[in-house]
Amino acid sequence: MAQPLIKKDDDRDDEAEYSPFLGIEKGAVLQEARVFNDPQLDPRRCSQVITKLLYLLNQGENFTKIEATEVFFAVTKLFQSRDIGLRRMVYLMIKEISPSADEVIIVTSSLMKDMNSKTDMYRANSIRVLCRITDGTLLTQIERYLKQAIVDKNPVVASAALVSGIHLLQTNPEIVKRWSNEVQEAVQSRAALVQFHALALLHQIRQNDRLAVSKLVTSLTRGTVRSPLAQCLLIRYTSQVIRESATSTQTGDRPFYDFLEGCLRHKAEMVIFEAAKAITELHGVTSRELTPAITVLQLFLSSSKPVLRFAAVRTLNKVAMIHPLAVTNCNIDMESLISDQNRSIATLAITTLLKTGNESSVDRLMKQITNFMSDIADEFKIVVIEAIKSLCLKFPLKYRSLMNFLSNILREEGGFDYKKAIVDSIVILIRDIPDAKESGLLHLCEFIEDCEFTYLSTQILHFLGIEGPKTSDPSKYIRYIYNRVHLENATVRASAVSTLARFGVTVESLRPRIYVLLRRCLFDNDDEVRDRATLYLKTLEGDDTATKTEKDATDFLFGSLDVPLINLATSLKNYVSSEEPFNINSVPKEIKSQPVAEKKAPGKKPAGLGAPPIGPTSTVDAYEKLLSSIPEFADFGKLFKSSAPVELTEAETEYAVNVVKHIFNSHVVFQYNCTNTIPEQLLENVTVVVDASEAEEFTEVISKPLRSLPYDSPGQTFVAFEKPEGIPAVGKFSNMLRFIVKEVDPSTGEAEEDGVEDEYQLEDLEVVAADYMLKVGVSNFKNAWESLGPDCERVDEYGLGARESLAEAVGAVINLLGMQPCEGTEAVPSNSRSHTCLLSGVYYGDVKVLVRLSFGIDSSREVAMKLAARSDDEDVSDAIHEIVACG
Repeated sequence: MAQPLIKKDDDRDDEAEYSPFLGIEKGAVLQEARVFNDPQLDPRRCSQVITKLLYLLNQGENFTKIEATEVFFAVTKLFQSRDIGLRRMVYLMIKEISPSADEVIIVTSSLMKDMNSKTDMYRANSIRVLCRITDGTLLTQIERYLKQAIVDKNPVVASAALVSGIHLLQTNPEIVKRWSNEVQEAVQSRAALVQFHALALLHQIRQNDRLAVSKLVTSLTRGTVRSPLAQCLLIRYTSQVIRESATSTQTGDRPFYDFLEGCLRHKAEMVIFEAAKAITELHGVTSRELTPAITVLQLFLSSSKPVLRFAAVRTLNKVAMIHPLAVTNCNIDMESLISDQNRSIATLAITTLLKTGNESSVDRLMKQITNFMSDIADEFKIVVIEAIKSLCLKFPLKYRSLMNFLSNILREEGGFDYKKAIVDSIVILIRDIPDAKESGLLHLCEFIEDCEFTYLSTQILHFLGIEGPKTSDPSKYIRYIYNRVHLENATVRASAVSTLARFGVTVESLRPRIYVLLRRCLFDNDDEVRDRATLYLKTLEGDDTATKTEKDATDFLFGSLDVPLINLATSLKNYVSSEEPFNINSVPKEIKSQPVAEKKAPGKKPAGLGAPPIGPTSTVDAYEKLLSSIPEFADFGKLFKSSAPVELTEAETEYAVNVVKHIFNSHVVFQYNCTNTIPEQLLENVTVVVDASEAEEFTEVISKPLRSLPYDSPGQTFVAFEKPEGIPAVGKFSNMLRFIVKEVDPSTGEAEEDGVEDEYQLEDLEVVAADYMLKVGVSNFKNAWESLGPDCERVDEYGLGARESLAEAVGAVINLLGMQPCEGTEAVPSNSRSHTCLLSGVYYGDVKVLVRLSFGIDSSREVAMKLAARSDDEDVSDAIHEIVACG
C-alpha cells in the first residue's frame, strides 16, 4: 500500500533547525580553499568557500598565523577573475582577515588599481577595504584619491569614502580633518545617503569645538538639508546645541526651537518623530512647547504602521513620567491600543494610561487590563504591576479594586520575578496605605497556602510577623502561619516558627496559644526548627532576666545585629579554641574588607599596612596591634576607626606614599606608608612635615620618623595630633616628605656614608566628617529603624543642585556621610526619577545611627533630597544633618 506523500515544507521543526553551515569544520573548509589556486577558476565555487570562511571567522573560530597567511595569499589570486560577485566576496574576505603590515603591500596595488577603475562597484569597495587595512603612511599616499572620491558624482563611491573617513577619524584624525572642504561640499549633495554620511563626518570633525558645531547647525537649519536621514541627524545636533546653550543663556527664548517645531511639518515620518522626541526631551520644556509635539505623536497612535505606533506610545510613556497632564488628551487613542496585536505597544499604552488616568477611570482600566494580562509575557506584566502600584499610591481611595486585582493575578501562573513584583507591590501598599493593611495581609496569607517559591514564603512570613500584630484582630493570621509548620520545607517551617514567636511576644492575649503551638514544634525533624522553638519558648516563659519586658524580648529575639556577620563568624571560630567566655562587645564593628585607596594608582606597589593583611585578622585588628606596640601612642585609648589608605603621590613616581587616618577619642594619628622605588638610593631619617594651618582644632604632639627606607621595602612614619575630646573635628593638612638621600653602589649594594638632605612635596590630606563614621550594616533595616524609635529622629529637606543623574547624587551623599548602604539601595535603576537609599553606621562615640534618604530629580536635572536620621542620641541625628548642610 502506498504511503501518503508529505511535503518537506510541512515539517516546520526540521526546517527551523536546518542551517546551510551545519557541521562545517575549519580543516575541511581550508582544504576546499585550494580551489582558489585552480588555473580555471569557478566563481560560484570560490564564492561558496569564501562564505564558509567568513562564517567561521564570525563565529569566533581562531585561525593560526600560518592558516590566515595561506588563506590571504590564496584569496589575492582571485583578483584575476572578472566576476563581479566573486570580487565583492574577495573584498569582504580581505577586510575580515585584516592582514598584517608586511602582507598589506601584496594587495595594495590591486586595490589601488580598482580604486581608479571605471566600474563604480570596484571603486567603492576598494576604498572601504584600503581604508580598513592601511596604516597612516599609506593613507597619506592615497589621500588625494579619497578627497576626489568624497565629491564623486556617483553616490555609492562618495558614501564609501565618507564612511571610511568616519572610521579613520578614530585612528588618523589629523589626516581626516584636512578633508573638511570636500566634506562640506558633500553636505550639499542631492543624494540622500551622501548628505547623511557627510553631515555625520563633518560633525565628528568639529565635535570638540562647540562654536564650530553651533555655526554648522545655524547654517544647516536654514533649509539646505534634503535627506530625511541627514535631517534626523541635524535635529539631534540641534538638541545638543540647545542643551549646551541652556546653561549660558539667561533669556526666555530657546534657540532653534522654531526649527524643531518646523520639522514637525516635514513630509518624512522619521523626521517628524525625531523632532517630536527632541522637543519632549528638552530641559525644562514648558506645556506650550510640548503641545505641538504631543499633537503629532497622537496622530501616530492611530497609524497603520506598528513601528510608528510603538515609537509614539513609548515617547508619550516617558513624557507621562514628568508631564502627565500634557498626555491626557491622548488617553482615548491609547485605550484603543490596549487590544493592539503587538504586545509591546499594548503594554506601553496601559502603563501610560495608568500614569495619566484620573480617579474615575481606574475601575474601567482595571477591567481592560484583566483581559490583557493573560496574553503577555512575565516581563511585560512586571512593568504593568509597577504602574498599578504607582497608581494606587496616587489614588489611595481606590486601594480595594487595585488590591483585589493584584490578589487575583497573584494566584495565576507565573515565574518568580513576576510573583515577587506582585508581592513587593502589595507590601508597599500595606505600608503606605493604612486602610489596606488587613485586606493586603489576608491576600498574602492566602497566597502562601500555594506558594511554590521558598524565598517569597519566608519574606511574606517575616513581613506578617511585623505587621500582623498591629492589626485589630491578629488571631486570624495564626492559622495560616501554623499551617506552614506542617506543610512546607524546613526553611519555611523555621521562618513560620519565628513569625509565631513574634506574635507571642507582641500580643499578650495570644501568648498561651502560641506557647502550645511552639511546644509542638519541639518534635520537628529539623535542627533549625527545633532550636528556634526552644529559644522562643524559653524567652516567652520569662526565664531570662534580660528579657523580662516585651521590648527586651523583642530586641533580644528580633533586634538587628549591630556587628557584621563575617566579623561575628570569625570571633566565634576564635572562641571555640579559647577558654575565655564569649563577649559580643569584643566583636569588631567595622566591616572587614581589603583597604582600597581613595585615589587609585594603578601599577603602584602597596606600601606598609596599606597592603591588605594576610589571613583572617581584620584590618582594624592589624592597625590596633601595630599602634599599641608603639609606646608614644599607648595612652591614646581605644582606636575608633582606621580609614582606607589615601594616596598622596601619583603612580610611577620616585616615592610611593599613602596615609591611613587613625581616629581616637582625643587624638588623630596619621600613618604614612612609604616605599622607595629607586634602586640606587637609600633614604634615612624619613619624616613627614605636616602643616596644620588649615586645621585650627588640631595640635601636633608626636612625630615618629622612619630610621631607614631601602629600595622596595615598605616602612611607616607617624604624626599624631591632639584634638578636642569627643569632638569630630575636621581640617586640611599639607604634607612634605623630608629625608636624607644616600647613593647605593649597584654592584655591592652598600650605601655611601655621606648623604644629602632632600624633600618631596606630597598631596594635601583632609580629615572629613566621614572619618568619624564606621560602616556597620544591619541585617534588617526596618526592624532596626523601628527599634530606635522616633524620639531622636530629625527630618529635613535639601536641594542638591543640578546633577548628571540620580545615581551621581546618591553616590555623593553616601560618600559624604561615610555610611554603609543597606539592602542594595545604593544601586539606582536607570532612568529612575525617584529613589530611596537606606544607610547605617556607628558614629563617633559608638552611637548607632540610621539614615533614610529620599531623592527626586526633575526634568532640568535638579535633585531634591529628604533626609531622615535616627539614633540613640539626638545630637548625633543633628550632626548628620549638619554634615549634609555643610557638604
